[in-house]
Amino acid sequence: QVQLVESGGGLVQPGGSLRLSCAASGVISSIYFMAWYRQAPGKQRELVASITSGGSTNYAGSAKGRFTISRDNAKKTVWLQMNSLNSEDTAVYYCNMKTVLQGYWGQGTQVTVSS
Repeated sequence: QVQLVESGGGLVQPGGSLRLSCAASGVISSIYFMAWYRQAPGKQRELVASITSGGSTNYAGSAKGRFTISRDNAKKTVWLQMNSLNSEDTAVYYCNMKTVLQGYWGQGTQVTVSS
């Protein structure tokens, strides 16, 4: 059974940084797509950043210049480095991974930006 385990969320002051991690466990191969989504209270889940197996990245406009997504294919792990955080970044962040057969979601990790 495949599980995505996220870590790194928490409470941070405006202007601070956090690094989220997501590691896949279980038998999973050929992960061609990894991404981070987030969902704020009362809002729809939105894509924050994605990265393909070849290293091509895509960022939401709000994340460009502040967030960096990276991955280690061998470790089946994806990270999201978040800098210059502000209150609008407060949300539950979800990891997503896709193979040609199936997509997987993590359980979510809370990020709260507040003074």
